[in-house]
Amino acid sequence: MHKTQTIPCMVLAAGRGERMRPLTDHTPKPLLKVRGKALIDWHIDGLATNHLTDIVVNHAWLGEQIIQHFNQGKHKKLNIQLSAENEALETAGGLRQAMPLMKIDDYFFAINGDVFCPQFPFGRILEITNELRKNERPPMAYLFLTQNPSHHPEGDFQLNGNLVTDKTSSSINHTFSGAGLYHQDLFKSIKMGSVAKLAPILRSAMSESLVLGEMLNVLWVDVGTPERLAELNSNDII
Repeated sequence: MHKTQTIPCMVLAAGRGERMRPLTDHTPKPLLKVRGKALIDWHIDGLATNHLTDIVVNHAWLGEQIIQHFNQGKHKKLNIQLSAENEALETAGGLRQAMPLMKIDDYFFAINGDVFCPQFPFGRILEITNELRKNERPPMAYLFLTQNPSHHPEGDFQLNGNLVTDKTSSSINHTFSGAGLYHQDLFKSIKMGSVAKLAPILRSAMSESLVLGEMLNVLWVDVGTPERLAELNSNDII
C-alpha cells in the first residue's frame, strides 16, 4: 500500500447564508471578514501551509464574487478549481458535483466554508487517510466532532472510541464540525446535479459501522449569525 503525499480537498462555499442576512444579501458568507481575513481564506491558508494544494471550491449564491476572489492572484501557488452550481445542491449534492474535478484515488477531505477553526489539524489529514486505508473494510467517512455549542445543545452524533454513530436521547452527543474525510463510494448513489443532504448517507454508513471520527479540541465557531461574527471580531480568542 502506497502512502499518499497529498489528497484532494474541498471547501464548501455555495450556501445562501439565510441566518446571516442582511450581511449575505450582498456578500457570500465565506467572504465575510473574520479578523481582517475572509472566512474561507483561513481554511485555504491552513491547507496550503500543510501542502494540501489541490483544492475545489463550490459556489452558487453570489458565485461571481467567489470567482473574483480566487482570480486575484494571491492563491496562484495553489491548484484551486471552482465548481459552479446553478442552485445550491446541499452538502452531499455539492460534493458529488465537484468530484470529477478532483483526482480521487479513494478519499478526499472537505470542510464547510462558514466555520472558523484557525487551529484545525490540517497537518494530520494525510496521516489519518493512510490509517483509514489499512482497514479491511474501508470506512466511508472520518468525521471531526466538537463540543456542542449553546445554539445546538442536542448535538448530532455520538463517539464511542473512534466509532461514530447516530445520536440517541440517552447518549453523550457531539456536534459535527462540518469537516471530514470521505470515501468516494459514499456518494455513488447520488446522481450528478441532484440536491442531496449529507446526514442521511452518513447515517446509512453509520448503520454498517463504517464511520469513524475524533473530537476537535481547538476553537471552533459556526459563524452562522451576524451576532456570532461580531463576537469573533470583538474577542481575541484564538
